[in-house]
Parts: sequence; structure tokens; C-alpha cells
Amino acid sequence: MEHQLNEIIEALLLSASRPVSIEEIEKVFVENPPSREEIRNSLNEIEENCLNRGIELKKVSSGFRLQVKQDLSGYVAKLWEERPQRFSKATLETLSLIAYKQPITRGEIEEVRGVTVGTQLMRGLMERGWVKIVGQRDVPGRPSLYATTKEFLDYFGLQHLRELPELPELPDLKSLDLELPIEEVEQPEEDRVPQSLS
Repeated sequence: MEHQLNEIIEALLLSASRPVSIEEIEKVFVENPPSREEIRNSLNEIEENCLNRGIELKKVSSGFRLQVKQDLSGYVAKLWEERPQRFSKATLETLSLIAYKQPITRGEIEEVRGVTVGTQLMRGLMERGWVKIVGQRDVPGRPSLYATTKEFLDYFGLQHLRELPELPELPDLKSLDLELPIEEVEQPEEDRVPQSLS
């Protein structure tokens, strides 16, 4: 039964177009359902079996998925004629601010970026399912608060936000002395203005 369980779970993961949770795996068994521990053991065995294969078992926020190993993605990409979607600098900056500073308002994003965040950009992130409105800030105008979703974590192969890379330490711009030193330059004698005319 254990060998068969591995095969069933592997088939579920391969056929799903999204990550599959342990709860979802449990639901496919009508008679003699395996325990959660048996499912976890099976997932561990599948992960070990993938070590010398071109795929890997990846745990993400919504569950588990089988995917091409990252270091082989360059070969696989050559099969597809269409180029992977590129995101604009504005989109990546906005998404990064939401991920690291959530919950955050559009006004706060604009303050950090120094430019207006277009409605289309925010709508695009929400349509992808990466960002959602989680409430309103209790200030005049009650601006919406944005946060990332499980789909965001799944897309970037993360289980938790704490797995995001550390941000580099940035200097506090307010504490920096931004004035340029101005050196006194001796003026030629003919350019000097007399102090008083007598």
C-alpha cells in the first residue's frame, strides 16, 4: 500500500496545475484513507526519490508541487517559443514594497518610490492574485491597505514571508549631510569690488 500511496500522491501532484495541500490529498481517498503521518512519510520518500531526477518536490505556502529543478530551467525554457513575462521596474518596486512593508497604502508606496502608482499597475497585481486589499488605514480618506497573498508566495516558491531575502542596510538619508563643501577661491585683484569708494 505504501508504494501505491507514493504513486497516487505523485500522480496528484503531477496532474494538478497548482500546489496541493495534505488536506486535499486526504480527500481523494474514499476507503481506507491514509493518516496524515503516512502522507507526510510518502511526501518525504517522493522528495528523496527526486534527488537524482530532473524534478523536485517543493513545499510552498498552499501545499506541495512537483517542479523542474531550478538549475535545469534554462534547458526547459528552450522548448517554449514565447519568452517569459518580464515585469516593469515599477511593478517590481511596488510588489517589493508591498511584500516587505505590508500592510501598506498606495500613498505610502508613492512616498517611498517618489512617483505616482498607477491604478492599472495595482489592478494588474490584484488580477494576478499576488496582492489583495486587507483593510483600510484609519486616517482621513480611509485608504486601502495592500498585502501579498498565498499565490504570491507560491509563485516565488516561498512558504512564508520570512523566507524573503534580507534587505541590504541602507543609510538614513535624513541623517546624512548632503551639503557640498564650498571652498573659498581667491578672486583675481581686478575682479574684487572695493569695500568703499573714497
